Amino acid sequence: MTTAAHAQELFRRAQAVCFDVDSTVIREEGIDELAKFCGVGDAVTEMTRSAMGGSVSFHTALSERLSIIKCSREQVNKLLTDHPPQLTPGIKELVESLHQRGVKVFLISGGFRCIVEHVASQLHIPLHHVYANRLKFYFNGEYAGFDESQPTAQSGGKGTVIRMLKEQYGFENVVMIGDGATDLEACPPASAFIGFGGNVVRQQVKDKSSWYVTSFGELLKELEKI
Repeated sequence: MTTAAHAQELFRRAQAVCFDVDSTVIREEGIDELAKFCGVGDAVTEMTRSAMGGSVSFHTALSERLSIIKCSREQVNKLLTDHPPQLTPGIKELVESLHQRGVKVFLISGGFRCIVEHVASQLHIPLHHVYANRLKFYFNGEYAGFDESQPTAQSGGKGTVIRMLKEQYGFENVVMIGDGATDLEACPPASAFIGFGGNVVRQQVKDKSSWYVTSFGELLKELEKI
């Protein structure tokens, strides 16, 4: 296992930094907010907990939760208007600092592209740096499933995306930052994983992280050492 000092060094020298979105870049879990908005909050929150704890396969958990929510396109748009995702304190400054240093920033999420793109635009992250799941709707706007071909719809999908990024851009040093089991399992191929507990602490992720932080300020401070 990498030591905290080694993970810190890899972070300072990263060519690319990949962030999870739900409970990392934003304060909430997008799918839980959508479920609450559609009136099925409790049932879905419990399933999210199981998925993030790694006790069910991600694809199964996603599929089951969406079949309960069955959100329409109109409901998703209304959610974004009425309850836009809340950015975690310090993320804006951190992304800005990484961009100033020429580090590429990516958002890799098991959540939904329509929500994640909204977050990316607030952080000035180009939309082609967003990897997330696509909801599908019928022509009348009703829920029609999700795009199962996206790597982020599968267990191990975040690792698949990082592998693709390394091939596409020639990155040698890619760091993954997130709060959940699906983020932790992306290292390797990520060079280092930084556990984030600023919104929710998942004990098994904390235990397995060589470097675990509870605020983005800690990461900013590390960059300032350069």
